[in-house]
Parts: sequence; structure tokens; C-alpha cells
Amino acid sequence: MLKKSMLTTVATLGIAAFGIAAGTSVANADSIYTVQAGDTLSSISQKFAKDNSLVNKLAQDNNIQDVNLIYVGQKLLIKDNGQIQVASQQDVANNQAATNNAATNTATTSQASATTATNNSSSYTSSVSGSEAAAKAWIAARESGGSYTAQNGQYYGKYQLSSSYLGGDYSAANQERVADQYVASRYGSWTAAQAFWQANGWY
Repeated sequence: MLKKSMLTTVATLGIAAFGIAAGTSVANADSIYTVQAGDTLSSISQKFAKDNSLVNKLAQDNNIQDVNLIYVGQKLLIKDNGQIQVASQQDVANNQAATNNAATNTATTSQASATTATNNSSSYTSSVSGSEAAAKAWIAARESGGSYTAQNGQYYGKYQLSSSYLGGDYSAANQERVADQYVASRYGSWTAAQAFWQANGWY
């Protein structure tokens, strides 16, 4: 294994050899890698930077005989540009904070999206099923490709209903509700609406 003094030298000289400025904060794209059994500086450099020439140069410049032996459990800072250096405690702390913030932001966004979807879908649930549901999906696919935001002149949404029918409420729930009401009043069923569409190219 490399001696501790050599590891200190690697960490110090890595600043110059890898072009990393002292005191640089860990960016969100940086990561901390924990050395595993069988890892070498060369293999890690090849894995993350696709190039082990910097490690070899570091070894040559500092008379390090074997860059292939490092400590299992040692923390390495992998920069977003592929540069590698021994991670300081501050690097590890900064990276953990950035990871936690990203996880929190992702969870918050996911929760907000789920809440919005729940609010939109819970206000109306279509009762069609079986062949009726299949006919409804068939029409939606041909009218809008299934998109709730498709627009063609005055026609809007998944079922390409007139904006006046939707009454200014373009939510998915309202589109489903109005589409069911429209088809029930005009055709009596979605299968009848589909038959009309197949004969005329619209419904």
C-alpha cells in the first residue's frame, strides 16, 4: 500500500497535476468515490476519466513506484470533468450536502407533481369500461395522440373538444368529464361515436 506520507503528497500534488485549485468547493456534478478492494488509481482514472495518463505522470513526477496500491475505504473526489484527487473531509461533507439537497428537491418536486395529478384526477373518474373504454381511447388517439394539451384552432385537448364546451377549464379531469357528457348526449355511447368517426373522419 502507499504510505500515508505518499497519500498526502498525492493529495497535495494532485492540485497541480490535475489542475484543481485549492479550496475548490464540490459542484453538484462532482462525486465522492470510496476505494474498493482491487481498485487502483490507474483503474479508477480509466473508469472515470477514460485516461490514466495523469495518474502515471503524477507517479513519475514524484517518484511513486506503484500507483496501483491505494487504501480500501479511501475517499476520492471525482470531478465532473473526470479529474481525480484524494477527497478531504470538507469535500466529503460538501458532496453529501449537495446530494441531500438534490434528493430533497427531487422529492419535493415529485410530491408536488403527485399532488397535482391526484387533485386533477380525483375530481372526476370516468365510468366507461370494456369496449366503451377502448372506443374512447381509440378516438383520443386519433384526435390528439392522447395529449391533454393538443390544440387545433378552437378545439383543445385529448378529445379535441370546442373551447366553449370546456368552459375555460382545461384540466384533464374536466376534459374527461365533458367528453363523456358530449358523447353520451350526441351518440349515446363511445362505440357509436367511434362508428361515426370511422365513417366520417370526425365525431
